[in-house]
Formats: sequence, C-alpha cells, structure tokens
Amino acid sequence: MGKADDERAPQEQRQGPVVRRRHQVRAGTTDQRLLDTQGATHWVHEDPFRVLRIQSEFVEGFGTLAELGRAVSVFGSARTPEGSPEYEAGVRIGRALAEAGFAVITGGGPGAMEAANRGACEAGGISVGLGIELPYEQGLNPYVDIGVNFRYFFVRKTMFVKYAQGFVVLPGGVGTLDEFFEALTLVQTKKVTRFPIVLYGSAYWQGLVAWLKDTLVAQGKASPVDLELFRLTDDVDEVVELMTKESGG
Repeated sequence: MGKADDERAPQEQRQGPVVRRRHQVRAGTTDQRLLDTQGATHWVHEDPFRVLRIQSEFVEGFGTLAELGRAVSVFGSARTPEGSPEYEAGVRIGRALAEAGFAVITGGGPGAMEAANRGACEAGGISVGLGIELPYEQGLNPYVDIGVNFRYFFVRKTMFVKYAQGFVVLPGGVGTLDEFFEALTLVQTKKVTRFPIVLYGSAYWQGLVAWLKDTLVAQGKASPVDLELFRLTDDVDEVVELMTKESGG
C-alpha cells in the first residue's frame, strides 16, 4: 500500500471496546480527558458521591477484617494515662484475650485503646485498630498490627459489631458510652445475635448501673431483664471466661 492509499484509508480511533472512524473520531484520548479536565468540583461534596465514599469504607473494612477470626472489641477512654491502674487493666485484658485466642479490636487511639492493643501485641496476638477522622487527629497507636481509618462513625461502629464476638467496656467518656449503648441496644432489640457485654471497673460504672436500675427500669423505661444483657466485673479472668463461654469458644 502506497502513500496515496494511506491517505485514502478511513481514519480510525479505538477507545476501549469502541471504534470510531471518519468524522466520528474525537480529539485526544480517554486518559487525556480524564487527567486534563478542570471542570466544576462541587460534585465531590454532594450526597451521591458521599454514598460512593461510604460504600468504599464498608468494602475496605469488610475486606480487611473478614478473615480475622474470633475477636473482641475493647472500648475505653483515649484520655486514660499510661501507667494508671485503668491503663494497666487494659493491658492485662488485651493480653488475656490474645492468650485465649481472640483478636483484640479497639478504636486504635491512645489511652485505654492503646493499652488493650499493647497487651494483645505483646502477647503475640492480633491487634486491630479502627481509627476515626476527627478535628484533633490522634492517629493509630504503635501497638496496632492491622489498622483501618474511617471518615464515618456509623461505618466504624458496624465493623466493631460485625467482627466481634463480645464487647469489653473500660472506663471512658462520651464516645465509650455511645459504643456501650449501641451494643446494648442491638442486643436488646435483637438486631444481632446476643453476645457478651462486660463493663470492667465496678467503682467507675456502678453509678451508671444504679441509675439504669433505679431510674430507667424503676420508671418503666426499660425492662429488668435488660440489666442481664451486660455484666459488671473487676476480674480479668472473668472477662475472658464470659467472652469464651457466651461466644461459644
């Protein structure tokens, strides 16, 4: 074929599975249009795009934790100081759970979360941290082996529940209370198969338990049987026993 033949041949453009010829040929390539586009950006802040971002967080969490095996979620305050009795209790609990064959899942932050991750890590167990995007960035503590950071609290809380066979609640603040009552509500309403929930530290939690009994139940806002959905203890061995027994381990 000579030069004249080349000039007479129909111009052809391939874009993936699409073939374009003659006057349907477009300038540039698909990658070029993707990378060079400088259009409006408002769409990244609209709900349809947020849905995709939320979906991606679920996919990432599910994919990372699906093969974790037996696990227990441990909650507690980020403000618990290292070396305090509460911190040391968290280390003992994390270690004991790991030695019993459980992965330990926390919020991945400092304080009580770090303590539980530290105990699991030092015992050679699997230490998981599920972080959250906050205005005051904390980052994952150094004892986390598997870490996932989330933008959305509700996605993160789904991971705490979906991949844990039980909850241990160390002394904590508003976030810890949120996680405790989330778990309690799911069990109370039978949205999940019952799993053990343990409040560790009777001196810290007994006021809350008394209020639940003397106010919530006494005024008919909850049933007496709801108080049986969790246990209060100061014994690390009892924590492990409850997790193992009630989770079928």
